[in-house]
Amino acid sequence: MKRDALEPGLTDDPVLRADPLADATIARILGPGQPGGPDMAAIELVNKEIARWQLNGDLDGWRASPGLPAPMAAALEDYVATARVLPDWADAAKIARAEVLFMEMSMASCTLLFCASLPQCYVMPDLAAVLHAAGELEKHTDYRVRATAAMIFPVMMHGGLTDPAGGGVAQAIKVRLIHAMIRHLVLRGDVADALVAPRRVPRLLKHGGTMPQVLYAHGWDIDRLGLPCNQEELAYTLLTFNYVFLQGLRRLGLGLRKHDEEAYMHTWNVLGYVLGIEPGLMTDTMPDAARMFADMQARARAQARKPDPRPALAGALVATMQRYIPPRVLKPFPVLLTRHLVGKDSTRDLGLDGRVSLLSRALFVLGFGLVRGIDAVGRLVIPGFSISRLVTRILGYRLTAKLLMDETRPLKLPATLLNEVGDAVRG
Repeated sequence: MKRDALEPGLTDDPVLRADPLADATIARILGPGQPGGPDMAAIELVNKEIARWQLNGDLDGWRASPGLPAPMAAALEDYVATARVLPDWADAAKIARAEVLFMEMSMASCTLLFCASLPQCYVMPDLAAVLHAAGELEKHTDYRVRATAAMIFPVMMHGGLTDPAGGGVAQAIKVRLIHAMIRHLVLRGDVADALVAPRRVPRLLKHGGTMPQVLYAHGWDIDRLGLPCNQEELAYTLLTFNYVFLQGLRRLGLGLRKHDEEAYMHTWNVLGYVLGIEPGLMTDTMPDAARMFADMQARARAQARKPDPRPALAGALVATMQRYIPPRVLKPFPVLLTRHLVGKDSTRDLGLDGRVSLLSRALFVLGFGLVRGIDAVGRLVIPGFSISRLVTRILGYRLTAKLLMDETRPLKLPATLLNEVGDAVRG
Protein backbone atom coordinates (compact mmCIF):
# COMPACT_ATOMS: atom_id res chain seq x y z
CA MET A 1 0.00 0.00 0.00
CA LYS A 2 1.25 3.46 -0.82
CA ARG A 3 2.09 5.46 2.33
CA ASP A 4 1.39 9.15 1.88
CA ALA A 5 3.24 11.84 3.78
CA LEU A 6 1.27 14.39 5.77
CA GLU A 7 0.00 17.40 3.89
CA PRO A 8 1.87 20.63 4.70
CA GLY A 9 0.55 22.29 7.83
CA LEU A 10 -1.06 19.18 9.32
CA THR A 11 -0.23 18.25 12.90
CA ASP A 12 1.76 15.09 13.63
CA ASP A 13 -0.82 14.08 16.25
CA PRO A 14 -3.55 11.94 14.62
CA VAL A 15 -6.06 12.84 17.35
CA LEU A 16 -5.90 16.44 16.05
CA ARG A 17 -6.41 15.43 12.42
CA ALA A 18 -9.82 14.62 10.96
CA ASP A 19 -10.97 14.61 7.32
CA PRO A 20 -10.22 17.79 5.32
CA LEU A 21 -12.41 16.81 2.34
CA ALA A 22 -15.56 15.95 4.30
CA ASP A 23 -15.05 18.72 6.87
CA ALA A 24 -14.64 21.35 4.16
CA THR A 25 -17.79 20.05 2.46
CA ILE A 26 -19.87 20.40 5.64
CA ALA A 27 -18.34 23.82 6.36
CA ARG A 28 -19.41 24.97 2.88
CA ILE A 29 -22.95 23.76 3.58
CA LEU A 30 -23.53 24.71 7.22
CA GLY A 31 -21.21 27.69 7.47
CA PRO A 32 -19.98 29.05 10.83
CA GLY A 33 -21.55 27.96 14.10
CA GLN A 34 -25.00 29.40 14.74
CA PRO A 35 -25.57 30.98 18.21
CA GLY A 36 -29.20 29.90 18.12
CA GLY A 37 -28.41 26.24 17.45
CA PRO A 38 -27.80 24.06 14.39
CA ASP A 39 -29.35 24.90 11.03
CA MET A 40 -31.92 22.10 11.07
CA ALA A 41 -33.32 22.99 7.64
CA ALA A 42 -29.90 22.64 6.02
CA ILE A 43 -29.20 19.40 7.88
CA GLU A 44 -32.53 17.97 6.74
CA LEU A 45 -31.73 18.87 3.13
CA VAL A 46 -28.31 17.19 3.38
CA ASN A 47 -29.83 14.06 4.88
CA LYS A 48 -32.36 13.84 2.05
CA GLU A 49 -29.60 14.20 -0.55
CA ILE A 50 -27.25 11.59 0.89
CA ALA A 51 -30.17 9.18 1.24
CA ARG A 52 -30.08 9.06 -2.57
CA TRP A 53 -26.61 7.46 -2.45
CA GLN A 54 -27.77 3.86 -2.49
CA LEU A 55 -25.67 1.96 -5.05
CA ASN A 56 -22.18 2.69 -6.35
CA GLY A 57 -23.63 3.30 -9.79
CA ASP A 58 -25.78 6.10 -8.35
CA LEU A 59 -22.57 8.09 -7.83
CA ASP A 60 -21.59 8.13 -11.51
CA GLY A 61 -22.02 11.74 -12.61
CA TRP A 62 -24.21 12.39 -9.55
CA ARG A 63 -26.08 15.67 -9.51
CA ALA A 64 -27.95 17.32 -6.65
CA SER A 65 -31.74 17.52 -6.72
CA PRO A 66 -33.30 20.45 -8.65
CA GLY A 67 -34.10 23.35 -6.37
CA LEU A 68 -31.33 22.60 -3.86
CA PRO A 69 -29.49 25.82 -2.89
CA ALA A 70 -26.62 26.29 -5.33
CA PRO A 71 -23.79 26.41 -2.73
CA MET A 72 -25.04 23.19 -1.11
CA ALA A 73 -25.46 21.47 -4.47
CA ALA A 74 -21.95 22.43 -5.58
CA ALA A 75 -20.40 21.27 -2.28
CA LEU A 76 -22.11 17.86 -2.43
CA GLU A 77 -21.34 17.32 -6.11
CA ASP A 78 -17.65 18.17 -5.59
CA TYR A 79 -17.53 15.83 -2.59
CA VAL A 80 -19.07 12.87 -4.44
CA ALA A 81 -16.78 13.31 -7.45
CA THR A 82 -13.69 13.09 -5.22
CA ALA A 83 -14.77 10.72 -2.42
CA ARG A 84 -16.11 7.93 -4.66
CA VAL A 85 -12.71 7.19 -6.27
CA LEU A 86 -10.87 4.06 -5.08
CA PRO A 87 -7.12 4.31 -4.38
CA ASP A 88 -4.74 3.41 -7.20
CA TRP A 89 -3.36 0.55 -5.06
CA ALA A 90 -6.73 -1.24 -4.79
CA ASP A 91 -6.37 -4.88 -5.94
CA ALA A 92 -9.59 -6.26 -7.46
CA ALA A 93 -8.46 -9.88 -7.06
CA LYS A 94 -7.81 -9.48 -3.32
CA ILE A 95 -11.13 -7.71 -2.87
CA ALA A 96 -12.97 -10.53 -4.67
CA ARG A 97 -11.24 -13.12 -2.47
CA ALA A 98 -12.21 -11.25 0.71
CA GLU A 99 -15.85 -11.17 -0.43
CA VAL A 100 -15.82 -14.96 -0.85
CA LEU A 101 -14.27 -15.43 2.59
CA PHE A 102 -16.86 -13.22 4.26
CA MET A 103 -19.76 -15.06 2.67
CA GLU A 104 -18.22 -18.46 3.49
CA MET A 105 -18.12 -17.39 7.14
CA SER A 106 -21.70 -16.06 6.76
CA MET A 107 -23.34 -15.91 10.17
CA ALA A 108 -20.05 -16.59 11.98
CA SER A 109 -19.02 -13.16 10.72
CA CYS A 110 -22.02 -11.67 12.52
CA THR A 111 -21.11 -13.40 15.78
CA LEU A 112 -17.67 -11.77 15.59
CA LEU A 113 -19.29 -8.41 14.87
CA PHE A 114 -21.43 -8.65 18.01
CA CYS A 115 -18.90 -10.26 20.35
CA ALA A 116 -15.55 -8.86 19.19
CA SER A 117 -15.55 -5.93 16.76
CA LEU A 118 -18.22 -3.76 18.40
CA PRO A 119 -16.99 -4.38 21.98
CA GLN A 120 -13.43 -3.46 20.98
CA CYS A 121 -14.80 -0.27 19.38
CA TYR A 122 -15.97 0.78 22.84
CA VAL A 123 -12.52 0.28 24.46
CA MET A 124 -11.22 3.66 23.24
CA PRO A 125 -12.56 6.15 25.84
CA ASP A 126 -12.67 9.11 23.44
CA LEU A 127 -14.42 7.07 20.76
CA ALA A 128 -16.91 5.85 23.37
CA ALA A 129 -17.45 9.49 24.37
CA VAL A 130 -18.40 10.35 20.77
CA LEU A 131 -20.85 7.44 20.66
CA HIS A 132 -22.30 8.54 23.98
CA ALA A 133 -22.65 12.11 22.73
CA ALA A 134 -24.38 10.98 19.54
CA GLY A 135 -27.73 10.47 21.20
CA GLU A 136 -26.58 8.43 24.22
CA LEU A 137 -26.34 5.28 22.15
CA GLU A 138 -26.21 2.96 25.15
CA LYS A 139 -29.96 3.59 25.19
CA HIS A 140 -30.21 2.84 21.46
CA THR A 141 -27.94 -0.15 20.98
CA ASP A 142 -30.10 -1.59 18.21
CA TYR A 143 -29.48 1.56 16.20
CA ARG A 144 -25.70 1.28 16.58
CA VAL A 145 -25.64 -2.41 15.60
CA ARG A 146 -27.96 -1.93 12.65
CA ALA A 147 -26.09 1.14 11.38
CA THR A 148 -22.82 -0.81 11.49
CA ALA A 149 -24.33 -3.81 9.70
CA ALA A 150 -25.82 -1.49 7.06
CA MET A 151 -22.25 -0.60 6.07
CA ILE A 152 -20.49 -3.94 6.56
CA PHE A 153 -22.84 -6.05 4.43
CA PRO A 154 -22.79 -3.73 1.38
CA VAL A 155 -18.98 -3.56 1.56
CA MET A 156 -18.35 -7.29 1.85
CA MET A 157 -21.02 -8.65 -0.48
CA HIS A 158 -20.12 -9.40 -4.10
CA GLY A 159 -18.99 -6.26 -5.91
CA GLY A 160 -19.47 -4.09 -2.83
CA LEU A 161 -16.48 -1.88 -3.62
CA THR A 162 -15.94 -2.57 -7.30
CA ASP A 163 -19.31 -3.02 -9.04
CA PRO A 164 -21.86 -0.33 -9.95
CA ALA A 165 -24.56 -2.67 -8.58
CA GLY A 166 -22.74 -2.90 -5.24
CA GLY A 167 -23.33 -0.50 -2.37
CA GLY A 168 -20.11 -0.35 -0.34
CA VAL A 169 -18.71 2.89 -1.74
CA ALA A 170 -22.08 4.65 -1.58
CA GLN A 171 -22.55 3.68 2.07
CA ALA A 172 -18.97 4.60 2.97
CA ILE A 173 -19.02 8.15 1.60
CA LYS A 174 -22.36 8.63 3.35
CA VAL A 175 -20.85 7.57 6.70
CA ARG A 176 -17.82 9.78 6.03
CA LEU A 177 -20.00 12.86 5.59
CA ILE A 178 -22.03 11.99 8.71
CA HIS A 179 -18.78 11.88 10.71
CA ALA A 180 -17.97 15.38 9.43
CA MET A 181 -21.42 16.60 10.39
CA ILE A 182 -20.94 15.17 13.91
CA ARG A 183 -17.66 17.06 14.23
CA HIS A 184 -19.24 20.30 12.98
CA LEU A 185 -22.17 20.02 15.40
CA VAL A 186 -20.16 19.08 18.48
CA LEU A 187 -17.57 21.81 17.80
CA ARG A 188 -20.31 24.25 16.67
CA GLY A 189 -18.47 25.27 13.55
CA ASP A 190 -15.68 24.44 11.13
CA VAL A 191 -13.04 22.00 12.39
CA ALA A 192 -10.25 24.27 11.11
CA ASP A 193 -11.57 27.18 13.19
CA ALA A 194 -12.09 25.00 16.27
CA LEU A 195 -8.42 24.00 16.28
CA VAL A 196 -7.35 27.62 16.66
CA ALA A 197 -9.35 28.99 19.64
CA PRO A 198 -11.20 28.46 21.83
CA ARG A 199 -10.16 24.83 22.20
CA ARG A 200 -12.94 23.97 24.62
CA VAL A 201 -16.55 24.13 23.47
CA PRO A 202 -18.63 24.42 26.66
CA ARG A 203 -21.65 22.22 27.25
CA LEU A 204 -24.97 24.02 26.92
CA LEU A 205 -27.47 23.75 29.73
CA LYS A 206 -30.42 23.09 27.44
CA HIS A 207 -30.43 19.96 25.32
CA GLY A 208 -32.61 19.65 22.24
CA GLY A 209 -34.58 16.55 21.38
CA THR A 210 -33.09 15.63 17.98
CA MET A 211 -29.66 14.07 17.56
CA PRO A 212 -28.18 17.19 15.87
CA GLN A 213 -29.46 19.34 18.74
CA VAL A 214 -28.05 16.92 21.34
CA LEU A 215 -24.65 16.94 19.61
CA TYR A 216 -24.68 20.73 19.37
CA ALA A 217 -25.46 21.07 23.08
CA HIS A 218 -22.91 18.47 24.18
CA GLY A 219 -19.78 20.55 23.62
CA TRP A 220 -16.22 19.22 23.36
CA ASP A 221 -12.81 19.65 25.00
CA ILE A 222 -10.29 19.39 22.16
CA ASP A 223 -7.26 19.69 24.46
CA ARG A 224 -8.40 16.70 26.51
CA LEU A 225 -10.20 14.58 23.89
CA GLY A 226 -8.73 15.61 20.55
CA LEU A 227 -11.13 16.02 17.63
CA PRO A 228 -14.32 13.93 17.51
CA CYS A 229 -14.00 11.05 15.01
CA ASN A 230 -10.32 11.89 14.54
CA GLN A 231 -7.83 9.97 12.41
CA GLU A 232 -6.61 7.75 15.26
CA GLU A 233 -10.15 6.78 16.21
CA LEU A 234 -11.07 6.08 12.60
CA ALA A 235 -7.94 3.96 12.10
CA TYR A 236 -8.66 2.08 15.34
CA THR A 237 -12.24 1.41 14.27
CA LEU A 238 -10.97 0.05 10.96
CA LEU A 239 -8.72 -2.36 12.88
CA THR A 240 -11.72 -3.67 14.80
CA PHE A 241 -13.31 -4.73 11.52
CA ASN A 242 -10.27 -6.37 9.93
CA TYR A 243 -7.63 -7.24 12.55
CA VAL A 244 -10.05 -7.98 15.42
CA PHE A 245 -12.25 -10.04 13.07
CA LEU A 246 -9.30 -12.12 11.87
CA GLN A 247 -7.92 -12.47 15.40
CA GLY A 248 -11.37 -13.64 16.52
CA LEU A 249 -11.37 -16.35 13.86
CA ARG A 250 -8.00 -17.54 15.17
CA ARG A 251 -9.29 -17.68 18.74
CA LEU A 252 -12.24 -19.76 17.57
CA GLY A 253 -9.91 -22.17 15.79
CA LEU A 254 -11.07 -20.88 12.39
CA GLY A 255 -7.99 -18.90 11.38
CA LEU A 256 -7.42 -18.20 7.70
CA ARG A 257 -4.29 -18.73 5.64
CA LYS A 258 -1.83 -15.83 5.57
CA HIS A 259 -2.64 -14.70 2.01
CA ASP A 260 -6.37 -14.84 2.79
CA GLU A 261 -5.88 -12.72 5.91
CA GLU A 262 -3.93 -10.17 3.89
CA ALA A 263 -6.62 -10.10 1.19
CA TYR A 264 -9.22 -9.41 3.87
CA MET A 265 -7.11 -6.64 5.44
CA HIS A 266 -6.48 -5.14 2.00
CA THR A 267 -10.19 -4.92 1.29
CA TRP A 268 -10.87 -3.07 4.51
CA ASN A 269 -7.94 -0.76 3.83
CA VAL A 270 -9.55 0.16 0.51
CA LEU A 271 -12.72 0.93 2.44
CA GLY A 272 -10.65 2.91 4.95
CA TYR A 273 -9.33 5.07 2.13
CA VAL A 274 -12.88 5.74 0.93
CA LEU A 275 -13.82 6.64 4.52
CA GLY A 276 -11.05 9.24 4.58
CA ILE A 277 -8.50 7.37 6.71
CA GLU A 278 -4.90 8.25 5.93
CA PRO A 279 -2.98 5.35 4.32
CA GLY A 280 -0.15 5.87 6.81
CA LEU A 281 -2.54 4.77 9.59
CA MET A 282 -3.40 1.46 7.91
CA THR A 283 -1.50 -1.84 8.01
CA ASP A 284 -1.17 -4.69 5.54
CA THR A 285 -0.26 -7.63 7.80
CA MET A 286 -1.52 -9.15 11.04
CA PRO A 287 1.76 -8.60 12.99
CA ASP A 288 1.81 -4.90 12.05
CA ALA A 289 -1.89 -4.60 12.85
CA ALA A 290 -1.36 -6.26 16.25
CA ARG A 291 1.36 -3.75 17.13
CA MET A 292 -0.69 -0.74 16.02
CA PHE A 293 -3.79 -2.00 17.82
CA ALA A 294 -1.85 -2.61 21.07
CA ASP A 295 -0.19 0.81 20.88
CA MET A 296 -3.52 2.59 20.39
CA GLN A 297 -5.12 0.76 23.29
CA ALA A 298 -2.10 1.44 25.52
CA ARG A 299 -2.32 5.19 24.82
CA ALA A 300 -6.04 5.12 25.52
CA ARG A 301 -5.59 3.32 28.84
CA ALA A 302 -3.03 5.87 29.96
CA GLN A 303 -5.68 8.60 29.89
CA ALA A 304 -8.44 8.01 32.42
CA ARG A 305 -11.90 9.38 31.63
CA LYS A 306 -14.38 10.44 34.30
CA PRO A 307 -17.14 9.45 33.96
CA ASP A 308 -16.20 6.40 31.92
CA PRO A 309 -18.84 5.75 29.19
CA ARG A 310 -17.44 2.36 28.16
CA PRO A 311 -19.11 -0.03 30.63
CA ALA A 312 -22.56 1.39 29.88
CA LEU A 313 -22.08 0.94 26.12
CA ALA A 314 -20.72 -2.60 26.46
CA GLY A 315 -23.37 -3.56 29.01
CA ALA A 316 -26.12 -2.37 26.71
CA LEU A 317 -24.70 -4.39 23.80
CA VAL A 318 -24.50 -7.56 25.89
CA ALA A 319 -27.99 -7.04 27.30
CA THR A 320 -29.33 -6.68 23.76
CA MET A 321 -27.78 -10.02 22.76
CA GLN A 322 -29.05 -11.73 25.90
CA ARG A 323 -32.64 -10.78 25.06
CA TYR A 324 -32.54 -13.21 22.15
CA ILE A 325 -31.08 -16.18 24.03
CA PRO A 326 -34.05 -17.87 25.78
CA PRO A 327 -32.50 -20.42 28.20
CA ARG A 328 -31.49 -18.59 31.36
CA VAL A 329 -28.39 -20.70 31.91
CA LEU A 330 -27.11 -19.73 28.44
CA LYS A 331 -27.72 -15.98 28.74
CA PRO A 332 -24.17 -15.33 30.07
CA PHE A 333 -22.69 -16.92 26.93
CA PRO A 334 -22.37 -13.60 25.00
CA VAL A 335 -20.36 -12.17 27.91
CA LEU A 336 -18.20 -15.28 28.14
CA LEU A 337 -17.60 -15.41 24.40
CA THR A 338 -16.78 -11.69 24.33
CA ARG A 339 -14.29 -12.19 27.17
CA HIS A 340 -12.62 -14.97 25.23
CA LEU A 341 -12.43 -12.95 22.02
CA VAL A 342 -11.30 -9.55 23.35
CA GLY A 343 -8.94 -10.65 26.16
CA LYS A 344 -8.58 -9.74 29.83
CA ASP A 345 -7.56 -6.10 29.48
CA SER A 346 -10.43 -5.14 27.20
CA THR A 347 -12.83 -7.18 29.34
CA ARG A 348 -11.83 -5.07 32.35
CA ASP A 349 -12.06 -1.81 30.37
CA LEU A 350 -15.59 -2.69 29.31
CA GLY A 351 -16.73 -3.70 32.78
CA LEU A 352 -17.53 -7.24 31.60
CA ASP A 353 -15.43 -8.91 34.29
CA GLY A 354 -18.30 -9.26 36.76
CA ARG A 355 -19.43 -12.49 38.33
CA VAL A 356 -21.00 -15.16 36.11
CA SER A 357 -22.70 -18.22 37.59
CA LEU A 358 -20.47 -21.27 38.03
CA LEU A 359 -22.86 -23.44 36.04
CA SER A 360 -22.83 -21.11 33.03
CA ARG A 361 -19.04 -20.81 33.13
CA ALA A 362 -18.66 -24.58 33.38
CA LEU A 363 -21.00 -25.17 30.45
CA PHE A 364 -19.16 -22.62 28.34
CA VAL A 365 -15.68 -23.96 29.10
CA LEU A 366 -16.70 -27.61 28.67
CA GLY A 367 -18.65 -26.85 25.51
CA PHE A 368 -15.84 -24.78 24.02
CA GLY A 369 -13.25 -27.43 24.87
CA LEU A 370 -15.42 -30.22 23.48
CA VAL A 371 -16.00 -28.37 20.21
CA ARG A 372 -12.29 -27.65 19.76
CA GLY A 373 -11.48 -31.29 20.53
CA ILE A 374 -14.01 -32.60 18.01
CA ASP A 375 -12.64 -30.19 15.42
CA ALA A 376 -9.07 -31.40 15.97
CA VAL A 377 -10.09 -35.03 15.52
CA GLY A 378 -12.45 -34.35 12.63
CA ARG A 379 -9.81 -32.49 10.64
CA LEU A 380 -7.60 -35.59 10.71
CA VAL A 381 -10.20 -37.21 8.47
CA ILE A 382 -11.92 -34.26 6.72
CA PRO A 383 -9.79 -31.13 6.10
CA GLY A 384 -11.77 -28.02 6.93
CA PHE A 385 -14.16 -29.88 9.30
CA SER A 386 -15.42 -27.47 11.96
CA ILE A 387 -18.06 -27.64 14.66
CA SER A 388 -16.83 -24.22 15.85
CA ARG A 389 -18.01 -22.67 12.62
CA LEU A 390 -21.39 -24.35 13.00
CA VAL A 391 -21.86 -23.12 16.59
CA THR A 392 -20.86 -19.53 15.78
CA ARG A 393 -23.13 -19.60 12.73
CA ILE A 394 -26.05 -20.69 14.90
CA LEU A 395 -25.45 -17.83 17.35
CA GLY A 396 -24.86 -15.37 14.52
CA TYR A 397 -28.03 -16.49 12.76
CA ARG A 398 -30.08 -16.05 15.92
CA LEU A 399 -28.78 -12.53 16.52
CA THR A 400 -28.93 -11.51 12.86
CA ALA A 401 -32.48 -12.75 12.37
CA LYS A 402 -33.70 -10.90 15.46
CA LEU A 403 -31.59 -7.74 15.38
CA LEU A 404 -30.96 -7.10 11.70
CA MET A 405 -33.64 -8.85 9.66
CA ASP A 406 -36.78 -8.05 11.63
CA GLU A 407 -39.43 -7.49 8.95
CA THR A 408 -41.01 -4.68 10.97
CA ARG A 409 -37.80 -2.61 10.75
CA PRO A 410 -35.60 -3.78 7.86
CA LEU A 411 -32.05 -2.53 7.42
CA LYS A 412 -31.84 0.78 5.58
CA LEU A 413 -30.45 -0.69 2.37
CA PRO A 414 -31.54 -0.69 -1.27
CA ALA A 415 -33.99 -3.51 -2.00
CA THR A 416 -31.48 -5.45 -4.09
CA LEU A 417 -28.87 -5.41 -1.31
CA LEU A 418 -31.43 -6.18 1.36
CA ASN A 419 -32.54 -9.22 -0.64
CA GLU A 420 -28.91 -10.38 -0.87
CA VAL A 421 -28.52 -10.08 2.89
CA GLY A 422 -31.75 -12.02 3.37
CA ASP A 423 -30.51 -14.76 1.03
CA ALA A 424 -27.25 -15.01 3.01
CA VAL A 425 -29.15 -15.32 6.30
CA ARG A 426 -31.50 -17.97 4.92
CA GLY A 427 -28.58 -19.81 3.33
